[in-house]
Amino acid sequence: MGVEGTLEYLSDLLRSVKKGKKKKKQIQTVALKIRMDCEGCERKVKKVLSGVKGAKSVDVDLKQQKATVTGYVEAKKVLKAAQSTKKKVELWPYVPYTLVAHPYVSQAYDKKAPPNMVRGIPDTATIKETTMNDSYTLMFSDENPNSCTIM
Repeated sequence: MGVEGTLEYLSDLLRSVKKGKKKKKQIQTVALKIRMDCEGCERKVKKVLSGVKGAKSVDVDLKQQKATVTGYVEAKKVLKAAQSTKKKVELWPYVPYTLVAHPYVSQAYDKKAPPNMVRGIPDTATIKETTMNDSYTLMFSDENPNSCTIM
């Protein structure tokens, strides 16, 4: 590597340190579920979300009650701006049912969800869910010496 290679390496390293101080925001897509009743609500939400700093495009779907903001934005700022409309707002809770391990458990299934969508839940949420009480399963198990007398 020689002296020239070492100097070149060090200058590249210093340039990358200077660039690293100012982080560039990455383009993001933030989806929100907003309660909207009419086209006036839709226009109001679109106007407010378009005013968010860094927003490149805003799509509002009245039928699904969904607003999607794309651009150099943060989810917290978009959510705060949407809440300023005095409407019920939450981050988009739905994912395609093919991405969920157990889509028809009570925590994931939602009648109001768009077609082919369920609520996004962690996989660990369904492990403990059971419809049968544990005392009944122990009552009739093979390890219970009194199970024959119960039957």
